[in-house]
Amino acid sequence: MLSRSSLSRNAPRALSAGRRAMASAANPTFQYDVSEAAGVKVANREVNGVTGTLALVAKAGSRYQPFPGFSDALEKFAFKSTLKRSALRITREVELLGGEISATHSRENVVLQAKFLANDLPYFTELLAEVASQSKYTDYELSEVVSDLLKLQQQAHSASSESIALDAAHGVAFHRGLGAPLTPSQSTPYEKYLSGDALAKFAQSAYSKSNVAVVSSVPNSAEVSKWVGQFFKDLPSAQALSAPATKYFGGEQRLPSKAGNAVVIAFPGSSAFGTAGFKTESSVLAALLGGESSIKWTPGFSLLSQATQGFNFLKVSTKNIAYSDAGLFTVTLTGAPDQVSAASKNVVDALKKTAAGEVSSEDIKKAIALAKFRTLESIHTLETGLEATGSGLIHGSKAYQISEVAQAFDSVSEEQVKAAAASFLSGKATLVSVGDIHQLPYAEDLGLTV
Repeated sequence: MLSRSSLSRNAPRALSAGRRAMASAANPTFQYDVSEAAGVKVANREVNGVTGTLALVAKAGSRYQPFPGFSDALEKFAFKSTLKRSALRITREVELLGGEISATHSRENVVLQAKFLANDLPYFTELLAEVASQSKYTDYELSEVVSDLLKLQQQAHSASSESIALDAAHGVAFHRGLGAPLTPSQSTPYEKYLSGDALAKFAQSAYSKSNVAVVSSVPNSAEVSKWVGQFFKDLPSAQALSAPATKYFGGEQRLPSKAGNAVVIAFPGSSAFGTAGFKTESSVLAALLGGESSIKWTPGFSLLSQATQGFNFLKVSTKNIAYSDAGLFTVTLTGAPDQVSAASKNVVDALKKTAAGEVSSEDIKKAIALAKFRTLESIHTLETGLEATGSGLIHGSKAYQISEVAQAFDSVSEEQVKAAAASFLSGKATLVSVGDIHQLPYAEDLGLTV
């Protein structure tokens, strides 16, 4: 347990750091300093202040799991008992230091994150390294704690038609790998694969040095490298996890459900920034189609928000979901089945208008500006920025440097946006309908090839 004296000693240092931070000008570039320590890639963004954020990004999301449920379980075992500390001790120490800890997983990564007073960087660096290298994957915790958490997550997923549709859209588009569900469905017998020993073996590769990156936002990059070098040297050196290269298939799936109505229309999109498949125009086209206004009390300029003004029980959202070697461009519609069906036709009509050059230059300029803002804002947002940067480092591309991302949007042309829309219409689409499938559309109703 941390002693009262050690906690007291931190207080003067925190106040001193606070005065220095307030007296200094904030770094206007928000660029990442990239280095390597103890065989682990490290990226830090020096932002003056009295708090800090540290994340361990591991290439161990659902795409890389050997069996269903492993990435979920690995996430939920984070900050439980280790060889050095009990879960109770970890909780007490973090609370005494005023910090926050969390764990999440995506299709590509498991992310362990800590937020804290900047002077407590050594403790939280040690904690993340300890969780990665010394967690105890006991069968009793799996059965008494982790399994219940998994079941609650399954119930939440099953209650959302949008979540069901997006998961199914990935499965139809990519089959395996990125097509693996984020959370196994309630009918998936994941329990027969999952055990403490099997999960411990998965963790050896998931948290190996070549499979992780440490990303942070603290005042001093040299300090981050120093403590990572000291505490992460004991991480395993097992072979990194791998998965086959992603291939887009496309197709159609219809799932009856009482959870609500959702349709996902999807196409092959842009991969992450810095990768070979990165296409800025995909993000611009997503902003142009839109569906959600960025200005309160107005429908906004986007094509779908204009086309669906009279639909009171409809929600439309267009996104380009980027991964390390692929992307999925999705238009998600949820609401009353008749309105979802009618609005799905508007999606295809909007793509046809864009491809034919029937959209004004002013609207495309607005879409470029909005896409640029949303991308740069996501980099500023700790959760998305840290994971994206860590994933880039692990896959050998680069950190999300704000100046380079901004330049990519400045060079997008109208012709590129039109060509992107045309490629969607001429290629193979993905269509998933969830809910009242008696009323929801087929691909042939929309004029899509699947």
